[in-house]
Amino acid sequence: MRDARVRCRGRSRLPGRERRRHEKNDGRYGTITLADDIDIARGDLLVRPASQPEVSDQFAAHIIWMSDQALVPGRSYLARIGTKVTPMTVTAIKYKLDVTTREHLATRTLGLNDIGVCNLWTAAPVAFDPYEHNRKTGCFIVIDRSTNHTLGAGMIAFGLRRGSNVHWQATLIGKPERAAHKHQKPAIVWLTGLSGAGKSTIANIVEQQLHARGHHTMMLDGDNLRHGLNRDLGFTEADRVENIRRAGEVAKLLADAGLIVLCSFISPYAAERDMVRRLVPDGEFVEVFVDTPIEECARRDPKGLYAKAMAGQIKNFTGFDAPYEAPTNPEIHLRTAGQQPQQLADRITSQLAELGIITG
Repeated sequence: MRDARVRCRGRSRLPGRERRRHEKNDGRYGTITLADDIDIARGDLLVRPASQPEVSDQFAAHIIWMSDQALVPGRSYLARIGTKVTPMTVTAIKYKLDVTTREHLATRTLGLNDIGVCNLWTAAPVAFDPYEHNRKTGCFIVIDRSTNHTLGAGMIAFGLRRGSNVHWQATLIGKPERAAHKHQKPAIVWLTGLSGAGKSTIANIVEQQLHARGHHTMMLDGDNLRHGLNRDLGFTEADRVENIRRAGEVAKLLADAGLIVLCSFISPYAAERDMVRRLVPDGEFVEVFVDTPIEECARRDPKGLYAKAMAGQIKNFTGFDAPYEAPTNPEIHLRTAGQQPQQLADRITSQLAELGIITG
């Protein structure tokens, strides 16, 4: 029977016959004795052989969205499935339902009270049943990573085949060996700020300085990536999220190659910058806030974008009709007023040395 499930809590390892596990349930205790050594943790399931759940890190689900903050594909959330909590991303919204007509409507995001059919990815495989078979193991809630507020609820429809058929391929040479070959510590140096703040100018100088010291680097610029990898993306919130998700994955690959990666992106949303930070180990992501007042950016207007935004020719322009969420605790905070790009670049290089990213 599918409802004959036992949830085990407490320590993460169950020895054999010599130890028993107790669980309090409505004031009563149950005891389970296992014959073999089994690794088990909170959220795992004990099941009958004939009632095994699906196990996958990708599945389709109905999501009921309960927040004023839109659900955006590519943004990282937390999912609580049973007692297990894992990072989760909506990889695609297939459609949303018109609750009156049951019509399937195309959409890029889900708003308050919307119901959508989505594809999801979780950071770790989870055991589940389709909701129609078992409501307890087939439902989940979506949680905001920064506030821990509940944003939505979901019902799992079925696992996606690619979730169980695609496996990670181990390599014989890894990041430590590649970095050691280059005699440096890999890192992602992420410059964020308004358009015209000076990010790319400063990043170029920093890369020049690092190159002169013999470091192996690569620079990723937001505009350059939109000429190739991200040329299919616009400037809606959903597209901006996907833009940074792709850029972050590329930066991670370059860091895995042992490089110091200099990234220049407006990256207006804190959630996506945090997502990139979580892609690499602690100490390998350095957030640099290029803090230039919007009045100064508009005065400079090197690409003529502010003039177009003020004339209503550009929509979803950061600082006008699209938000910018300034970093609250960046590793490096550059206040650019009264400073020259060379001075600001020198400060980044100096602090990279203090952080142990570079030598000297």
